[in-house]
Amino acid sequence: MGSMGTERRKQATPVLTPEGNVVMSFSFESYQLEEEEYQAKDIPDKGVLTFTEPAFEEPVPDDRYHGIYFAMLLAGVGFLLPYNSFITDVDYLHWKFRGTSIVFDMSLTYILVALVAVILNNALVEMLSLHTRITVGYLFALGPLLFVSVCDVWLEQFTTKQAYAVNLIAVGVVAFGCTVQQSSFYGYTGMLPKRYTQGVMTGESTAGVIISLSRIFTKLLIKNEKQNTIIFFFFSISMELMCFVLHLLVRRTRFVQYYTNRARHGLAEAKGHTDSGTGYRVHHDVIAEEDNGAVGVSPSEFGTEAEFAGSGTYVRFDVPKPKIKKSWPSIRDMIVHRYVVSRVIWTYMLSIAVTYFITLCLFPGLESEIHNATLEDWLPILIMAIFNMSDFVGKILAALPYDWKGSRLLLCSCIRVVFIPLFIMCVYPVGRPTLSHPAWPCVFSLLMGISNGYFGSVPMILAAGKVVPEQRELAGNTMTVSYMTGLMLGSAVAYFAYSIIANGASPHADTLHNSTSGY
Repeated sequence: MGSMGTERRKQATPVLTPEGNVVMSFSFESYQLEEEEYQAKDIPDKGVLTFTEPAFEEPVPDDRYHGIYFAMLLAGVGFLLPYNSFITDVDYLHWKFRGTSIVFDMSLTYILVALVAVILNNALVEMLSLHTRITVGYLFALGPLLFVSVCDVWLEQFTTKQAYAVNLIAVGVVAFGCTVQQSSFYGYTGMLPKRYTQGVMTGESTAGVIISLSRIFTKLLIKNEKQNTIIFFFFSISMELMCFVLHLLVRRTRFVQYYTNRARHGLAEAKGHTDSGTGYRVHHDVIAEEDNGAVGVSPSEFGTEAEFAGSGTYVRFDVPKPKIKKSWPSIRDMIVHRYVVSRVIWTYMLSIAVTYFITLCLFPGLESEIHNATLEDWLPILIMAIFNMSDFVGKILAALPYDWKGSRLLLCSCIRVVFIPLFIMCVYPVGRPTLSHPAWPCVFSLLMGISNGYFGSVPMILAAGKVVPEQRELAGNTMTVSYMTGLMLGSAVAYFAYSIIANGASPHADTLHNSTSGY
């Protein structure tokens, strides 16, 4: 053979073919061979055959006993449970920060930080590994939850003003961590079959149900406000730890690795890094045929069969796998990738954004401020519990197989705007609302929860199936950006509406809390 540059050849191994030809095997430590040099110069290679052994097809693993689905459901619990823990103890917040807009402030803080986090995560999806992003998210979620429960609720180390600021900062850190988790998990489940995305979204509602029930039972069983809140927070911390440990175990399973590797292999092919199997090259060495001494092997060493069939000498060169160098994509490539994905799933993006925009205009801010003279501070807890449970039902219904068109999904999401005037009638006019009975907000919360669970899940589930496998993680992250945009806009509208109503209601504060229903 010709010059091989700096390549190092391993020891030759003679092999006898069935026809009696002498085959010499060589292995090289780098990918470039003489034949590539010829091809680069557009010189046709002579006497060179390339054989590729087919890659072994791994059988599709089965989710036995639905363990992976349950783990993904708990993953959904994990990235919404910390925030739900902060806002569901609304009675404690109103008791400690009396006369403030603490729930609205927490909601707006969470949404603003979450939007920044999801955009940042979407930009870093090709730069940081999935496991790194999820792990950082869990740590950012657990830290503030533990700090507030011990230092603020239990030890009471801060004044009221300091505690107010500490809680908002804690919610901001939780928002960053949980949103990075959430966005990464939607990209994660986008590489798995569709039902696992639905499992994660069901887990989000399950978090609300678990936290609502936890708050109801701790308040019923323990009358002391401080003690029941401490137990409530410690329960949340233990649940979050369990979700984290389960994630570490599940990511190593053969089922998850099979689907994630397949998606990444498709991405490598799209970028031009293909590896269809073990490749090797066979060179028909005419010089060696004339002089067997050139390769250092004599046919007589192999017996009489080689003498009868010594029709030629072949030299096999094993081609190792190419060493792929990781590099971060350019800004232009990142923008183009997201534009291509968005063109395919734009109706699903708008649908999920509108759904959560309408929901956040009303929940949790407006609902948490509805009071009743008989039920007192139990009414906002019950309304939020009804919403969380009905949202859970809606996300279970989203598992029913139905292929929605994007335009129809968007239309149904827009129809939900009817809930805004209905809830306004539950609080306006201030002191004498049009719908004064406490059953009205409970019924509206039930219907809004079911529709939010269904139309908030279906676009996320269907969007990943509209793109090729290697784009599914990016599609999941892009859908999360739309989801968080809807949340941010809805929260901003709710905050603005509350500031107007609160200013108008301030002269009538006494009448307001003594009314049948209202602020």
